[in-house]
Amino acid sequence: MQNDLTEVENFTYSGAKIFDKAQDFLPINGTDYVELYVGNAKQAAHFYKTAFGFQDLAYAGLETGLRDRTSYVLQQGKIRLVLTTPFIPDSDMARHLREHGDGVKVIALWVDDAFDAYQQTTSRGAKSYMKPTTLNDSNGEVRMSGIHTYGETVHVFVERKNYTGLFLPGYEKLETAYHPGDTGLRYIDHMVGNVEMGSMDVWSEFYANVMGFANLVTFDDKDISTEYTALMSKVMTNGNGYIKFPINEPAIGKKKSQVEEYLDFYKGAGCQHIAVATNDIVFTISEMRKRGVEFLYVPGSYYDTVKERVGIIEEDLNELKKWGIMVDRDEEGYLLQIFTKPVEDRPTLFFEIIQRKGAKSFGKGNFQALFESIEAEQARRGTL
Repeated sequence: MQNDLTEVENFTYSGAKIFDKAQDFLPINGTDYVELYVGNAKQAAHFYKTAFGFQDLAYAGLETGLRDRTSYVLQQGKIRLVLTTPFIPDSDMARHLREHGDGVKVIALWVDDAFDAYQQTTSRGAKSYMKPTTLNDSNGEVRMSGIHTYGETVHVFVERKNYTGLFLPGYEKLETAYHPGDTGLRYIDHMVGNVEMGSMDVWSEFYANVMGFANLVTFDDKDISTEYTALMSKVMTNGNGYIKFPINEPAIGKKKSQVEEYLDFYKGAGCQHIAVATNDIVFTISEMRKRGVEFLYVPGSYYDTVKERVGIIEEDLNELKKWGIMVDRDEEGYLLQIFTKPVEDRPTLFFEIIQRKGAKSFGKGNFQALFESIEAEQARRGTL
């Protein structure tokens, strides 16, 4: 079957023409999949099915002829997660897992021509990760290639126009007897990378020069700071707005920022969080909380000023307060968002759940409350 990501939401600002600055030599249709290296893929799959509502899709491992690793592929809406565990202790994949812990390795991008994407990016200075490769089975062929980005994170380009299979050649249908309902997650809204101090401009320029992205918005340490910590961020987007990569770096503050904590525990730059969209955030969060997902605490006083700051919204403010859902507005509308605590013992990867009611921004009005909540968690961990 053809890739079903064609309905990814367009992020274009009405009248703003923000994407005119993005070059179109690397057309991207959406996020194809996100691959996490994890310590136990079978158990991780059970967690993401139970807690987040992902569904069985595909599997590769010993039973399919793989001898070095196993991978479980889960799907919800247009989001595909690949959870991979290495078998060989002295492999590079095992080294990656020992050093970084569970985390995002591959951000795969769906393109029309994977070989051209490789040529376009490597000719502009990208370091090769996967040379152009064709995978075949009875359902056709998938062409792939890949490049390195910040830290040990990579982008893999996936071309599917001549493939009708479930996921990729080499995978079989994943069938289990456990099918918890979904939680209403629809697609990946954005993915955030944390990089070392002084590297934000390096990587924003990489996305601009190597991949043709444009700078959508910049936040400095005056926008994203508290009494104790601060960071800076540039949001990079491709031409159609389907892909958005905020790039964060720490800024000087009195104490250790969330970005510094991430870099310390992840042992370098990497993907800090995955923002996933829903059409009904109250349903999504109520379901996820019932299933054991932990979210950052938002103080009740935050909601005292929401009406003054945001104006009229459709949702019941008391219901949002009950579930700890934050609200912000821009010139296009408003958004609702909430952040999980880290989904593993290392304080590294977490998820954002977001519902956009016209807003195209990233919740700047929530930064203060959000960062204070993150700092409270850092203090509990002794890492602030």
